[in-house]
Amino acid sequence: MGNSRGFSFSRVMLVLGLLFLYLPMFVLIVYSFNASRLVSVWAGFSTHWYGELFRDQQILSAVWMSLRIAFYSASMAVCLGTLCAFVITRFRRMRGRTLLSSMITAPLVMPEVITGLSLLLLFVQMAQLIGWPVDRGMATIWIAHTTFCSAYVAVVVSARLREVDRSIEEAAMDLGCTPLKTFFIITLPVIAPALISGWLLAFTLSLDDLVIASFVSGPGATTLPMVVFSSVRMGVSPKINALATIIILVVSVIAFIAWYWMQRAERRQRTRG
Repeated sequence: MGNSRGFSFSRVMLVLGLLFLYLPMFVLIVYSFNASRLVSVWAGFSTHWYGELFRDQQILSAVWMSLRIAFYSASMAVCLGTLCAFVITRFRRMRGRTLLSSMITAPLVMPEVITGLSLLLLFVQMAQLIGWPVDRGMATIWIAHTTFCSAYVAVVVSARLREVDRSIEEAAMDLGCTPLKTFFIITLPVIAPALISGWLLAFTLSLDDLVIASFVSGPGATTLPMVVFSSVRMGVSPKINALATIIILVVSVIAFIAWYWMQRAERRQRTRG
């Protein structure tokens, strides 16, 4: 009886937790097909707001800019974060290793307001001293997003590097491989899942950021979260519901593909084992 009650309680809490997480999304998806301009009043089924969304050039340009910034930031963050993780995990006797590790992980606990303000002051001083950047825009947002995304990538990759069998790398170097060639031939394929995870995490964080982008952006650079936030302050538009529904659909498809790929990889490993 005790086990059945505990199991029932766990199941109820699981259902309540899932409803808490996904019920608002379901309501949002339903109201994206609302014919009324008022998001809280149901006036019938319609796909009118999806057409309005694809005719809104401001939102489309913001989506395109956010995707480009997220792609560039995630790619650069993977490069910098991997280098930092490699230094932290492999050069343990290096002087200043603890300080370097603390500086790399600082953006993880630093409030975004402080990070955005410090980067804004940095760009202002650089413009006064060397004349760059002349205007804050896509480049400054890219640099800012790379700064805090690199910390997340470094944490993910360093955790994977600590699990790598060093004897395989040492055997490759004993057979004549240089350290650089050993990294690309042996280490890189082993940590590839961590690199992919870090890239996806950095891409999501960059695409979702509002606070830091608001500090370092200019009039000619507006990201999607900034457009959504400004439109919500003036009143929620049904176009935002349609946009959110499309984003949920895309994320769900990507998550399903990733889950299916991981399931196939596990099956192959079990078959080989």
